[in-house]
Amino acid sequence: MTAPRRVSLVPPVLRIRAFRRLWTALTLSSLGDWLGLLATTSLAQELVSGYSGKLYALSGVLIVRLAPALVIGPVAGAFADRFDRRTTMVVSDLGRFAFFASLPFLHSLLYLLVASFLIECFSLFWVPAKEASVPNLVPKEQLESANQLSLVTTYGSAAVAAVVFALLAKISLFVHGSAPANDSTQTDIALYFDAATFLFSAGTIFTLREIRGAVVSTGTGESEGLGRSIVGGWRFIATSRWLRGLLFGILGATAAGGTVIGLGRPFAVLDLGGGNAAYGVLFAMLFAGLATGMLVGPRLLSGFSRRRLMALAIVAAGVSLAINALMPNLALAIVFTFLVGAFAGVTWVTGITLVGLHVSDEMRGRTFSSLYTLMRIDLLLVIAAAPLIAGAIGSHHVQVSDDIRLRADGVTVVLFVAGLLGAVVGAIALRLMDDRPGVPLRDDLIASLRRVAPPHQAGSGCFVAFEGGEGAGKTTQIERLADWLRSRGRYEVVVTREPGGTATGRRLRELLLDPASTVSPQAEALLYAADRAQHVAEVVGPALARGAVVISDRYVDSSLAYQGAGRALAPAQVERLSSVATGGLVPDLTVLLDVDPVLGLARADGTPDRLEGESLEFHQRVRSGFLALAAKEPRRYLVVDAALPAEEVQRRVRARLEQVLSVRADAAAAAGSSVGSWR
Repeated sequence: MTAPRRVSLVPPVLRIRAFRRLWTALTLSSLGDWLGLLATTSLAQELVSGYSGKLYALSGVLIVRLAPALVIGPVAGAFADRFDRRTTMVVSDLGRFAFFASLPFLHSLLYLLVASFLIECFSLFWVPAKEASVPNLVPKEQLESANQLSLVTTYGSAAVAAVVFALLAKISLFVHGSAPANDSTQTDIALYFDAATFLFSAGTIFTLREIRGAVVSTGTGESEGLGRSIVGGWRFIATSRWLRGLLFGILGATAAGGTVIGLGRPFAVLDLGGGNAAYGVLFAMLFAGLATGMLVGPRLLSGFSRRRLMALAIVAAGVSLAINALMPNLALAIVFTFLVGAFAGVTWVTGITLVGLHVSDEMRGRTFSSLYTLMRIDLLLVIAAAPLIAGAIGSHHVQVSDDIRLRADGVTVVLFVAGLLGAVVGAIALRLMDDRPGVPLRDDLIASLRRVAPPHQAGSGCFVAFEGGEGAGKTTQIERLADWLRSRGRYEVVVTREPGGTATGRRLRELLLDPASTVSPQAEALLYAADRAQHVAEVVGPALARGAVVISDRYVDSSLAYQGAGRALAPAQVERLSSVATGGLVPDLTVLLDVDPVLGLARADGTPDRLEGESLEFHQRVRSGFLALAAKEPRRYLVVDAALPAEEVQRRVRARLEQVLSVRADAAAAAGSSVGSWR
């Protein structure tokens, strides 16, 4: 009998220490942001008198909270890519702490506006640094889960902040005994509490040595200036087809959401005949749907293309909003408001996951910053414009019959049109982002819902393997090639590696590369073959079957070079093992980054692993083994001198791959099939 397996309530991603501490800091910062919004808007109304004066003060605080995005956003993104992200986040938290802590001592509307502006500036530096850091702290397969948890925490803390703000009011009464505390005292306590959350966040992030900065290089050995970094970020988005689609889709979804926010109360009160309670219920259901969509949506369609999922979610959110605008009663409006929030949640978590997965580390901060900046501007404009347009249309009805009268007032028309435009934006985003153009969307969706293998993509599935000795620069070249392919918007790109491309492979990798492991050459060859068999069955084969471009860091030729030439095993024996493991799958293109072992080993960072620690003679035999393999199959191989500048290496790789893709596309069109090269 075996003991029952323990079920952990802790999400697996929180078991990663670095992410857990960053998530703790995010929780505190998010709570501080929402609490700060409540406290500063309350303080603004306390500092002035009169009905109009209080409204103007409230509007002023909201405007200065949104205004920095117009100027600071692009600079903050370049900062996240150019400077140490941990330092940026710590300084930003300390800055927010200082200004929130000073507000109770300086009760002045002018100082409140200045402080609010600077607090928002610090937030704009903090967010892209955090977003750009997450993909470096968690495995790629857990990034979506990490983003789900982060987003639910960010928006869920709004409700917690409201409760805390109310409780702090009670605490202020307790502190003052039986004497009633004035509003100013209650707000001051909230500001102190708010300041403390940022101080704790700064301390937490300060201990996170895993967070670093991405070095932005011009390719000439000199570091890129801040101005060029900003321009480079916008140029990167402009030249990336799928990223343009993602940005366009998110801005469309944000505009629809802004319409809901701007017209939510008149919709509940004027159209549905409710009151503040009805507005509160709709507001709560919107956020409940948002959280549900973030948590549940991606899991229901786990095997579905993330680009397609995001675009479909935008379309569904738009359709739900258009239907919601026509709802005759509160009960139905609650249902469709929840759906609008749910599909918006799927859109947002999928969008930031795509950026985290498919944008290189050196561009990630600027991409996130551009995204957040444009969203804020979009939201501000729509929230301001929607009520004005609705007011200009006025209140009207269309009498269909004696018993049926349809609303045609401004609120209904604007919400309905916003929903239709959102659906159109989603459809356009799908055209720009679609990574499976040869597969019918309906068939792909049904296959995902039924948990069966997706339909094969009629097109040009392609398998590219990068080989080379230690320090050849394979990782850098693979990342650049993958980004280039994705920017073209025509391919699903799968980046993987050997050993370690699967869960089983990661365990084998630990054993194979551990300097303390003692493994015989024969056992080593068998373990690599076992990793490769699982890798092809679980990752490479299915990806090629659906038409993806698979880029693998090492494949069969590494075994032939390391175990064959390096360990002096019989090449035929090693080749036979690999053939059994892969079923005869051979790359369409093998890129050999040739490097002198002396130079390559000098590039290696940190403690050498079991293979890096081998003798120079061993690595020279490995290099000779690779070159011999390339000489036998010059059509499949591209040999590039790894000592060349990285940009030149990349140019040669892209030029050769374009030829391969063109040939495979022609062959697929003629044969009507899409499979890798199998022997």
